[in-house]
Amino acid sequence: MGLRTAARRGILLALLFCFSALSARAADKKESLRISSGDLLHVSVFREPDLEQHVRVRDSGEIDLDLVGAVSVVGLVPGEAALKIAQAYEQGKYLNHPQVSVLIEEYATQQVSVLGQVARPGAVPLMTSRSLLDVLSLAGGLTDVADRHITIERGDKSGSLTVFVPNDASTDLKNTVMVHPGDTVLVPKAGVVYVLGDVGRPGGYVMQDDAKLTVLQAIALAAGANRSAKENAARLLRKVQGRYQEQTIPLKDMERGSQPDMELEAGDVLYIPFSMARNVVVGASGILSSTSSAAIYAAR
Repeated sequence: MGLRTAARRGILLALLFCFSALSARAADKKESLRISSGDLLHVSVFREPDLEQHVRVRDSGEIDLDLVGAVSVVGLVPGEAALKIAQAYEQGKYLNHPQVSVLIEEYATQQVSVLGQVARPGAVPLMTSRSLLDVLSLAGGLTDVADRHITIERGDKSGSLTVFVPNDASTDLKNTVMVHPGDTVLVPKAGVVYVLGDVGRPGGYVMQDDAKLTVLQAIALAAGANRSAKENAARLLRKVQGRYQEQTIPLKDMERGSQPDMELEAGDVLYIPFSMARNVVVGASGILSSTSSAAIYAAR
């Protein structure tokens, strides 16, 4: 009977250990911050006060613990690190079925770098994970010429992801896209299309939201062609392999619907000539030079 009781007890303990390990893994799925070099950890073992330790993660990714020595924990969430430490104590035959707890007391990286088209680029203090929208807000928000395809490079070297942030950012985005301490947020400059010549509001127009803009949409943003415009001589200048190429576009036919609207690319220059004779012969170089002083407009 004694052997059977011991066997049953061993099976029960093994099942309890497996259950606790699975529970820890399930909880770890909700964890976002992983242990990094330089972090200060609080390691405690249930009913073993002598093994309570405050240890700093070395550059090698290891911590030094009493009895078991070096244990690699970098890149793990606290629950995973606790399981690994418990296994080390058990495999070393120091403890039977130890219950280990790991807390991150101090993060070595407590900031996020926000670079590019934000009002205040630079380091943003961050003690815990925050939503992408919160981090952008801490950096002063996006500028008028910001591309809304934003890249987050993970500080733990696990990769990067690109997130599209529309003008009317939804609650789902706020709750699901998180930025962690040590990450880098890159906000590129959006593409600009220039609409110049005889239009209501000549200038450069930012390709926001889905970064798509057609000829008719661009002219609409520029308040339309004026009555004095020579629309049948509209010209498009586009850079191909480092050099601008010029072509005439059938603007009138596009407006009538007899020709399909044409999608523009970042850097395109759309020129609508004046009907007055003195302005008809503006060369490509003259058109391109005027882009440097053109006002840049962005949708609000």
